[in-house]
Amino acid sequence: MIGRREVMTALGLLGVLPQAAAAMRTAPGKATPFSWEALQQRAATLATRPYSAPAKVAAAAAIDYDKVGSIRFRADKTLAGGIRLFPLGRYAPTPVAINVVEGGQARRIDFARDLFEAEEGHAAALGIAGFRAMAPGGTSDWMAFQGASYFRTAGAQDQYGLSARGLAINTGLPGREEFPDFTEFWIERTGADAYTIYALMDGASVTGAYRFESRHVAGAGVEQRVSSVLNVRRDIERLGIAPATSMFWYGEGNRAAAVDWRPEIHDSDGLALLTGAGERIWRPLNNPPHETLDSFADQAPKGFGLIQRDRNFDHYQDDGAFYDRRPNLWVQPQGDWGQGAVMLYAFPTNSETVDNIVSFWTPAAPAKAGQRLQFDYTLSWRSTDPTAVASAAHVVDCWQGIAGRPGAEPVKGARKLVVDFLGDGLAGLDRQSGVTPKIDVVRGKVLASAAYPVVGQKNRWRITADIAPDAQGPADVRLFLTRGGRALSETVLTPIF
Repeated sequence: MIGRREVMTALGLLGVLPQAAAAMRTAPGKATPFSWEALQQRAATLATRPYSAPAKVAAAAAIDYDKVGSIRFRADKTLAGGIRLFPLGRYAPTPVAINVVEGGQARRIDFARDLFEAEEGHAAALGIAGFRAMAPGGTSDWMAFQGASYFRTAGAQDQYGLSARGLAINTGLPGREEFPDFTEFWIERTGADAYTIYALMDGASVTGAYRFESRHVAGAGVEQRVSSVLNVRRDIERLGIAPATSMFWYGEGNRAAAVDWRPEIHDSDGLALLTGAGERIWRPLNNPPHETLDSFADQAPKGFGLIQRDRNFDHYQDDGAFYDRRPNLWVQPQGDWGQGAVMLYAFPTNSETVDNIVSFWTPAAPAKAGQRLQFDYTLSWRSTDPTAVASAAHVVDCWQGIAGRPGAEPVKGARKLVVDFLGDGLAGLDRQSGVTPKIDVVRGKVLASAAYPVVGQKNRWRITADIAPDAQGPADVRLFLTRGGRALSETVLTPIF
């Protein structure tokens, strides 16, 4: 068993300045004062000291995915009305410290093997890897923090999917990505289905203090108000704020990748953006042939997030993973985030177990050593799409295939892009209403295009376009429906390989 001093040393908790330590050090079972301000001071003090990576427990490597499932936190040891702890395992081998806060006082929860029970013949627990918040009745959980700075919620349909991170550092820069850790948590129950989670972040390039005011509303989803205060240890080339990590293997737009019998497999099917200027943008996700990084420049963004718009069970036929129930994650900045860009990083995958999609905001101003940065935002984990408003047509399907007329010879060197829009703003419009597609292409050209209502479908229109990428491709396509110089739909941005 790991002693308390070894754990504290590994997590970088020893040697802080006396005034910060006095406010933050928590002995097992003993109540000590805790505050958000003291945690910020703790993180700032930690940034002045050399970074020491938290130690992993070597024996945890033997506890694989199946074995870790045989180790369960004892229900009678449940903390703070609904918190249960995760044991260490191969994919989460680093211990974290857990405290419960009540009335401004924190009590450390020291690891003990009798907190957990293991099935006969299986390994015992080796330490604490994270925690989850149980729903009333204790049969399912709605929020979990485990591994580096990862966390997620079950959204509105009691189904986990994509994850969030506290921070992304140098994502998409080969060999330079960093994964700072949440090394210690303070958990305060604030309601029957509500917790405020405080976390201390430590990493080679940054330390941070985080506060997650989290509330679960049955049937509606989870709302988290996030405050993050960062202390930059060394210059960071690409700082990623409010990152989300998801999986896209294949969908209706890349059926050639569908080697599995299920029609579609993805946690999210698009990146949605609401720009500072009020434009609504939809970027369909894809499984690219090589690593890609898209950058959407903006000023004071109003929101962005990874969305699972397709919620038709028949499109997935999966009654175990329930991809049709996966939550959306919408990021709404609080205050003016200034100039920067929403970035979308993707790399190829041939498995549903690999998260190959990352989105985040990166400020235009570089992050320099010695800076103190603060970002506040709200995370909404829901099944509804905040960008699919009734008044503006939004994308419901996006396909790619061979270019040319059906039944005729395919057009060589080109691909056909087909996008369907749905919205009340299209009501009453027909082929004589002057609706046209507005299409712009970078590194390619439009060979043919059309826009028309889909026969037999209410308020649904389709754009078709044959696109020929240049040799420097992929072609970047931007399109939307327009009438009389006014946009009728959100804007679609998508690559054609």
